[in-house]
Amino acid sequence: MIGGHLAELTLTTFLTLDGVMQAPGGPNEDTSGGSPLADADMGKTIAEIFSKADAFLLGRTTYDIFSAYWPRITDPNDPIASKLNSLPKFVASRSRSQFAWSGSCHVRDVAKDVADLKKRFAREVQVHGSCGLAQTLIENDLIDEYRLLTFPVLLGRGKRLFGTGTVSATLKLVRSGTTSAGVVISVYRRGGALKTGSFALD
Repeated sequence: MIGGHLAELTLTTFLTLDGVMQAPGGPNEDTSGGSPLADADMGKTIAEIFSKADAFLLGRTTYDIFSAYWPRITDPNDPIASKLNSLPKFVASRSRSQFAWSGSCHVRDVAKDVADLKKRFAREVQVHGSCGLAQTLIENDLIDEYRLLTFPVLLGRGKRLFGTGTVSATLKLVRSGTTSAGVVISVYRRGGALKTGSFALD
């Protein structure tokens, strides 16, 4: 904990309209399809998100994708590469414990270790993509803020952000916007326990 302030854990991910998670980069990152609707508006949003990071928590697959690409981007003014290459990266993995990218450490038990990670930083520990990791975080109610970039496409199948292990809850929409390409950017925070109502007539 820095100066008595606890970092927040934020999740940023790309989604299709039917809830399938999408990779943000090239065709080899996610065989379910790319993101042809990226534009300057979305780039500005992503740069702003990365500017708030103190550290990253990544699933192993996303880590492998990032580590194969971003270390090759050496421009210190690149808003994404400069953060990913210089800040601590914590990798949740059941199959590996050693990671070569500078500043990378293994996380053995996400549910237990997130609280300690948040004490070590002042601003944000950011999760990007990382579908499997996201499921664990959602199931354990560990995400402080969701940043969802929803693309106006339907896939019908694939990895979904909110899977069968999702715990019922209410989320509060704190801001939203739409890019010129039609991508809806929505930011949600915890809203407490799920409250149900009824449309039944008295």
